Amino acid sequence: MVLEKRPLKDIVSRLVVTKEGKRLGFVKDINFETRTGELIHLVIKDATPYARNLNLEVSGGKEVLIPYNTIIAMGDFIVVSEEDLV
Repeated sequence: MVLEKRPLKDIVSRLVVTKEGKRLGFVKDINFETRTGELIHLVIKDATPYARNLNLEVSGGKEVLIPYNTIIAMGDFIVVSEEDLV
């Protein structure tokens, strides 16, 4: 799935939820491959206990990382596919 390009400021601070409606936290930043510009992870701040229990990758600063390819939709919040997270 190819998502439309959006400025980072439009994504930062958005709530991230699973398609089942479970809250995961808020976008703090995005990790990307510097050579290609490929987006790799959403960096999550204020991760919920639910997000922490999903065994997701964690950054050096202990922030939860959500793979960018799990995003289903972006609007008022960002929806990810929970089955693709595990």
